[in-house]
Amino acid sequence: TLNRAIGSLRRGNFGFIAARPEAGKTTFLASEVTFMGTQTDGNILWVNNEQPGGDVVWRCYNAYLGKTSAELLEDLPEAERRWNESFGSRLKFIDNPGITKNQIEAICKQYQPTLIVFDQLDKVRGFDAERYDLKMKAVYQWARELSKMYGPVIGVCQAGGTAEGKRYLDMNDIDSSHTAKQGEADWIIGIGKDNSGGYEKMRYLSILKNKLPGDEDTDPKLRHGKLEVIIDEEFARYQDKIKW
Repeated sequence: TLNRAIGSLRRGNFGFIAARPEAGKTTFLASEVTFMGTQTDGNILWVNNEQPGGDVVWRCYNAYLGKTSAELLEDLPEAERRWNESFGSRLKFIDNPGITKNQIEAICKQYQPTLIVFDQLDKVRGFDAERYDLKMKAVYQWARELSKMYGPVIGVCQAGGTAEGKRYLDMNDIDSSHTAKQGEADWIIGIGKDNSGGYEKMRYLSILKNKLPGDEDTDPKLRHGKLEVIIDEEFARYQDKIKW
């Protein structure tokens, strides 16, 4: 679905995901970053300043190995072996809720990552501005510069209260930024969730912004599409609903 809508991420590309709490943002990252990790030989930097780091890494195990937590615990040494023999040793997971821009720049210089992930980008410290929206503009401009220096950057931010229970988000649902965040991104995906009964496994992707060139299999009709996908929490994976 993502390949049909936005295509490949390349060096210089910066974008972010916006969704309400408990909508599946970290699961989305675990699902897609573990897949992307097999497509590069370089290091992957994951900056975590949201939920407990151990929980996030465990979700990555679920997603990459395609096993539930109970299945992983049946033979954890084997799971760790498979993880480390793949790209697990290249995933540099930084678990620091107070991390600053200067610390991140030093880490990037050390590891030279080919993919950078921020969960959540808004919480990176070390930016000063008179207004919150100007601070966010500085943060997102900085993330864009990192993408030019190292590789694609994927950020995560919250959606505001207007997105609660909403399937397809729009630009106005992005939390507390006016247009500061939106203006810096090459692509933006909103993840919506219907709180009605019977839709627990459904998520709704809105391609809110898309300046990417795409690939041969990218469909121009879906560049700003609204697309249904399936979330499988047990395996920490998002799945296509449409059989492309």
